[in-house]
Amino acid sequence: MVTLETFKGQEPAWCPGCGNFAILKTLKNVLVELQVEPHRITLVSGIGQAAKLPHYTKCNTFNGLHGRALPVATGIRLANHTMPVIVTTGDGDCYGEGGNHLMAAIRRNINVKLFVHNNQIYGLTKGQPSPTSSEGTKAKNMPGGVLSGQFNPMALAVALDCSFAARAFTGDTEHLKTMMIEAMNHKGFALIDILQPCVSFNKVNTFQWYSKRVYHLEPEYDPEDRLTAFSRALEWGDRIPIGIIYKNKRPTYEERVPALAVGELVHQCFKAGC
Repeated sequence: MVTLETFKGQEPAWCPGCGNFAILKTLKNVLVELQVEPHRITLVSGIGQAAKLPHYTKCNTFNGLHGRALPVATGIRLANHTMPVIVTTGDGDCYGEGGNHLMAAIRRNINVKLFVHNNQIYGLTKGQPSPTSSEGTKAKNMPGGVLSGQFNPMALAVALDCSFAARAFTGDTEHLKTMMIEAMNHKGFALIDILQPCVSFNKVNTFQWYSKRVYHLEPEYDPEDRLTAFSRALEWGDRIPIGIIYKNKRPTYEERVPALAVGELVHQCFKAGC
């Protein structure tokens, strides 16, 4: 039987109070609730504080290059499309260096689950602004403030007809758990943008800042209404919606690859005479 102890890995080296702890604990709780055995799942990451998460678990893991987690996850899914694959990454790793790979994964609808730890800062490299930092945000390397517009991952996801796009907050772990389970059970690419504080470098978007602004989408909200979803995706500032912003039913990339119709590539024979 799978328990929390089953997934115990190395001791986390994150700063005390970091939102990553809540994401790690919630993910382990999800895997236990779904009774996913460690050898039957793979966690993939790139570079950054969020990308350390696979080290703190016990399962199949792959720690790759900065921004390149999604291509690796895609390869793993195509080699073994019965193996659940989760990418754990940060806003800089995924939305910055990995931006083009994110768009490709959404368009392909590869059945990979992407959990982005979004603290609106680069935490590993000492606090420079990330793509999700607000315009005007000041940092040591940008004393005049950020000049670029703030990247909106939910708006991009809806615009590209993402199969599943949700937002969560580490201050509400029960809701975060629900979003992760929904993503795991969804057939197709799933993105969860997880808002979290960086207690060391981001003194603006704190736990209190998020708590005053986030709100749950109403029970009657229809995430399959694309136009309404795009409107909610644009909502940011005094009020920030959390929940499933948008979802739809699309064939997965794996379903459209003829070579996978006869079974997993890892179990196929490619030698002469097979």
